[in-house]
Amino acid sequence: MWFVFAILSAIFAALTSILAKVGIDGVNSNLATAIRTIVVVIMAWGMVFLTHAQSGMSEISRKSWIFLILSGLATGASWLCYYKALQMGEASKVVPIDKLSVVITLVLAFVFLHEEFNVKSIIGCILIAVGTILMVL
Repeated sequence: MWFVFAILSAIFAALTSILAKVGIDGVNSNLATAIRTIVVVIMAWGMVFLTHAQSGMSEISRKSWIFLILSGLATGASWLCYYKALQMGEASKVVPIDKLSVVITLVLAFVFLHEEFNVKSIIGCILIAVGTILMVL
């Protein structure tokens, strides 16, 4: 089931980029990010209440709170930079560079989470990086 959600994530991320590029025309990138964030917050909390997950808040550990907050800050920084780049550049160039996060994530997962990094992973990372360079040039 995780694969279905991962594919849906990729589809919605692609839609996000195209819709954002059209919507950001003539709008300050920080304001556009704030509007997008409000929509995401409403949608996320809507899902929490729809699935009755709000009762789990009291069970979240201090460590999880800290890392969820840090993750939120990283997401905010990413979105602010992404929208600014999207406003200034072409979606067909900004998006591939943004997706270099796949390579960076694999390296960070290996270093900090001690996840497997084998020959297949290394080749995949190299191909993604080279493909990104080719798309951007």
